[in-house]
Amino acid sequence: MAAILSHADVETAARRRLPRFLYDYISGGSYDEVTLRRNRDRLQALALRQRVMRDVATIDMTTELFGGPAALPVVLGPVGLAGMCARRGEVQAARAARAAGVPFCLSSVAVCDLEEVSAAGADLWFQLYMVRDRGFLAELLQVAAARARVLVFTVDMPTAATRYRDFRSGMSGSPGLTGTIRRTVQAALRPRWAWDVGLRGRPHSLGNLKSVVGGRGAGNFAAWIMRNFDPGVTWADLEFVRRHWPHRLVIKGVMDPDDAAAAAGSGADGIVVSNHGGRQLDGVAATCDALPQVVQRVGGRATILVDGGVRSGIDVMRMLALGADGVMLGRAWAYALASGGERGVGAMIETVARELHAGMTMTGSRTIAETRHALA
Repeated sequence: MAAILSHADVETAARRRLPRFLYDYISGGSYDEVTLRRNRDRLQALALRQRVMRDVATIDMTTELFGGPAALPVVLGPVGLAGMCARRGEVQAARAARAAGVPFCLSSVAVCDLEEVSAAGADLWFQLYMVRDRGFLAELLQVAAARARVLVFTVDMPTAATRYRDFRSGMSGSPGLTGTIRRTVQAALRPRWAWDVGLRGRPHSLGNLKSVVGGRGAGNFAAWIMRNFDPGVTWADLEFVRRHWPHRLVIKGVMDPDDAAAAAGSGADGIVVSNHGGRQLDGVAATCDALPQVVQRVGGRATILVDGGVRSGIDVMRMLALGADGVMLGRAWAYALASGGERGVGAMIETVARELHAGMTMTGSRTIAETRHALA
């Protein structure tokens, strides 16, 4: 791990370790990947306001997110199939999050289930999609409520967008034997991964969905998603979720100020400004461009998180300066998990912390609240 210093180093190491179908699944976006690139480019274009002689001998990076303390204003956000990046990958990432003092949000389409991940002892959040089978949904919410303290209800996936990289790699669009052969060949070209994850990391089923998907491989879940995701969901359906969820509720996938107002008005405790990492509606604005309008519209009625294009502590600083209360990392921790397992995720969080500390110091921001004035 000593040679891995920056996010670019981590991503390179992940690309070398993962089979192509997994690397492309994590790194890719929908259609022409315009929004995927825009998230990064627009965020990195934001200039910080360098300040001097500000007495920054003490920097406090701690915060509180939905009643729980966090050592950094950072959450390891939900990443589907992250358990394929390393052996029982979500558990390893959750242990790293616990050690670093930051929350971990488990995807509903994770390889490891809630019971297995909750044993890691992290500040556990759970991400949920609305599906047609409300009976199954109620049962899943009951299981989650006993193990997680925050529900991240994702609303920006009424249907799955096309991701061309996944079709080319065999991750999707190649059912049956053809897709299996493609993935098997790619896995064979990564023998370390094939042994450690492909063989020793079993089972590879979707742990939280095993009662409805069964033991089918993680690469074959797309058909179930297309059949069961509910495009008819509206704000009225939050009442169903509220009836079965007793803890804090966060709405993820909000980009429009009107939707932010509706989310806050529905009683949500928080909002995640997100375009699904550029994996859904291609051509939509970058999250850093949508964030200030959401902050202005919601007016402190809900905690505001953001994701999209964030790779470093300086990127976290930029999002905080735009008004976010916290930042969700996605690809950043998935790459770190693939390249170094639990230690890799821990090292990534430490790097983000060092970069954020330096950014706060050199912008004269002694607390998270003071980062609001850090943009040039």
